[in-house]
Amino acid sequence: MKSMLHLKFIALYIIFGFLCLFTTATLTTQLVEDRLMEDTSQTLYREATLIASDYLPSYFSDSSPAGGSSIDAVQAQLAAMRLYLNASLWFVDSTGTMITSSNIENTSAPEVIEDFNPAEIGGNQYISGTYHGYFDEDVITVMAPVTKGFVTKGYLLIHSPAENIELRCGAMMFPVYISLAVIYLLSFIFLLGVHFIVYRPVKKISEAAQQYARGNLDYEIPVTAHDEVGYLSASLNYMAAQLKDMDDYQKKIVANVSHDFRSPLTSIKGYVEAMADGTIPPELYGKYLNIILFETERLTDLTSDLLTLNEFDTKELLLSKAEFDIQEVIKKTAASFEAVCTPKHISIELLLMPGIVRVYADRRKIQQVLYNLIDNAIKFSENDSSVTVEVTLKNEKAFISVKDHGIGIPRKELNKIWERFYKSDLSRGKDKKGTGLGLSIVKEVIQAHNENINVISTEGVGTEFIFSLSRAG
Repeated sequence: MKSMLHLKFIALYIIFGFLCLFTTATLTTQLVEDRLMEDTSQTLYREATLIASDYLPSYFSDSSPAGGSSIDAVQAQLAAMRLYLNASLWFVDSTGTMITSSNIENTSAPEVIEDFNPAEIGGNQYISGTYHGYFDEDVITVMAPVTKGFVTKGYLLIHSPAENIELRCGAMMFPVYISLAVIYLLSFIFLLGVHFIVYRPVKKISEAAQQYARGNLDYEIPVTAHDEVGYLSASLNYMAAQLKDMDDYQKKIVANVSHDFRSPLTSIKGYVEAMADGTIPPELYGKYLNIILFETERLTDLTSDLLTLNEFDTKELLLSKAEFDIQEVIKKTAASFEAVCTPKHISIELLLMPGIVRVYADRRKIQQVLYNLIDNAIKFSENDSSVTVEVTLKNEKAFISVKDHGIGIPRKELNKIWERFYKSDLSRGKDKKGTGLGLSIVKEVIQAHNENINVISTEGVGTEFIFSLSRAG
């Protein structure tokens, strides 16, 4: 595949040279010949007209057969023009009978031109060919009338060999061919440019594609240019890095899911086997059944969170947006934690705006966000503390804040809390039932609404989450 592309470039280069040579040898040569033919015929016609109007009319001045000018003078004039034009000159009367002529070598003039027709030249000023078969090779023939007293007495015909034009054309085309050869050789630089600028980068990109297909995502394409090819190489490098990160992420997800499923399943299996073989006496069944129920709830929560995140990953999440009172949702969500807060003596303080604050969002998803944030705040708060939920308004946005006075999050871990299955070292001892997916769900929901969420936390002081929603209307 790689060598074929190289051969195609070479084949195109050779074909280009052949087409240039063929075009020059045919079209250009023909155009030059046609142009020389036009120029030569015009020159011959001007000379013929000049002679026919200035020198030959005096031949018919008197009534004597010899004319006003001697035939010798006319022959001398025609001989001089023959040498100047390198052509045969015929002086004939109106019927085509030859009066006198001056011919170049290897040619002769007839006594009478058969089928003589002064109109045969027409409007082209010249005709080409052997002129009624009197010449062995093609000639260019022009004809000028010789008039006396507004009466045409005769004609002057000039026959110039077409070979002269071919020789002139060949002489003119020789430097053209030299220039064409030089241009073709210089165009080899273009082929080299294509090789280094296009072929070699494409070859590297092709090699990278094969490496990626084999699973080698560590392969990197060297980027040496800032053009489209360089941009493509950089994009492929970025794609490979993203795929590698995704592959590592998937492996991490599988490992975390396996671990989080294996631990409760191991506990459930161990307690059930112990109860079945009599290791655990019947009077302790209630205690261990509660443990089994707790582990089952962990599996249920984990499965539910994974399904929720899968909706985002597969882009199948459809937000059912509508107008609703966000403060009413906050009140109902906070009330659902009464049973959890009472044993720990934790209070939930609601700092709400007067009246109704209507937002435009998916009510069920936003309620899930509030539930996760308040649940985390309660989990990581100390006994006899409080959790504050506050609503503020700014321009066309409503900002909801959930603040606790718990253990806080270390600064170095603030950017990691949104990762799936991530649990900080400080939270591992308190969050026994957590799946590590709650904040990932929160961020996915807020981003799906094209909104933002931020976190402010100080270790040992507390944490505050603030997210925005668009106000209705």
